[in-house]
Amino acid sequence: MNETGTNSLEGQSALVTGASRGIGRAIALHLASLGAHVGVNFVANEEAASATLADLTSRGGSGELLRFDVSDPEAASNGVRGFAKSRGALDILVNNAGLTIDGLVLRYKPEDWERIVNVNLGGAFHCARAAARSMVRARYGRIINLSSVVASMGNPGQVAYASTKAGLEGMTRSLALELAQRGITVNSIAPGMIDTEMTEALSEDVRAAYLTGIPAGRLGSADEVAFVAGFLASREAGYITGQVLAVNGGMYV
Repeated sequence: MNETGTNSLEGQSALVTGASRGIGRAIALHLASLGAHVGVNFVANEEAASATLADLTSRGGSGELLRFDVSDPEAASNGVRGFAKSRGALDILVNNAGLTIDGLVLRYKPEDWERIVNVNLGGAFHCARAAARSMVRARYGRIINLSSVVASMGNPGQVAYASTKAGLEGMTRSLALELAQRGITVNSIAPGMIDTEMTEALSEDVRAAYLTGIPAGRLGSADEVAFVAGFLASREAGYITGQVLAVNGGMYV
């Protein structure tokens, strides 16, 4: 049950890709706290995904593990459509799965470019396409894509990553226009520097350098991103579509 004592997503089904750690894990837990049955997607780290599901159920939530690779068109389609069929509907899709492969463009490997594009951009497309089939029939749905502040501001060494996130925002706007008349909203969340396992690996000097560019003076939390996802997933957000909501503490405005 959420903080207001109401389960605004009661009876709904949500699928969160890349939900074993970090922001994906926080979103899965939050949607479950709002009453949704959550499909916890993962591809490799079954131990972390199982821990997410265990935490979710220990808090009174409902969910299940869904193992498939979002970058594989057939696997993604079968995984999303199978979950929708077993639940009777798929109300919410959160495209969170992604990876970073950083490197300067002159040294960047073509195979790394293909991998990051296939996961970050292709994965979101494959899952959204499969989810849309179920949502169009129901004339209702919420698709939420996880972008990044670097889609707007860029970042040295992240040409590939920034490109995929900028592409994801373009996908968001186009899908929103295609699906709006069917009661389906499509939005993006663009986090800035969020305190996750990834940022914990940064040195103190690097973290301090990033903090100088954040007016809020701190890193964000995964829960703060999850709360935004919960709002966009709600019926109350039905008139918001094609938007990119920044969660970055003023890092880029």
